[in-house]
Amino acid sequence: MNGGQGTVHPVEAPPLQTERANLLLPRNRMKDFQGMPGTIGGLFLRFSQMFFAVLALSVMATTSDFPSVTAFCYLVAAAGLQSMWSLALAIVDIYALLVGHRLQNYQVVSLFAIGDGVTSTLTFAAACASAGITVLIGNDFSTCDRNHCTEFETATAMAFLSWFCALPSFLLNYWSLASR
Repeated sequence: MNGGQGTVHPVEAPPLQTERANLLLPRNRMKDFQGMPGTIGGLFLRFSQMFFAVLALSVMATTSDFPSVTAFCYLVAAAGLQSMWSLALAIVDIYALLVGHRLQNYQVVSLFAIGDGVTSTLTFAAACASAGITVLIGNDFSTCDRNHCTEFETATAMAFLSWFCALPSFLLNYWSLASR
């Protein structure tokens, strides 16, 4: 038997206990940015959405001839939905701030992202449709003297402002959902 020299193969040292613990920890989550649910910025955005949606709804509903145009009825329905959704989430934000909870649960963020996406899309579509009808009445037909063009324009502008406040909420919720 030919017995040769044994070869030595280098072996890496096992990881230290702290390195092993770091490998088992979940990756870092996105921090709470102002505007996300459960923050003061998020509560401000919710109240802004609700304020502008209620204002658009109120201004449009006070005119006597808004039911004759489908786009204006759609604006009233979308502004009503936006105001109720924003009020409900503002209450959740107030509760989270008072109790000190972070609203980063996957199901909660999914619900917020889907709801914000649906309501902001409906509000934007209603505002665009109402803006088109307002331009048609005012510029093309030149019948603003017989219609409530100022009220229509004000309600449309408030709907756009409500959408403008709802968009950051949707984007932050979607970003939080996508960063998981």
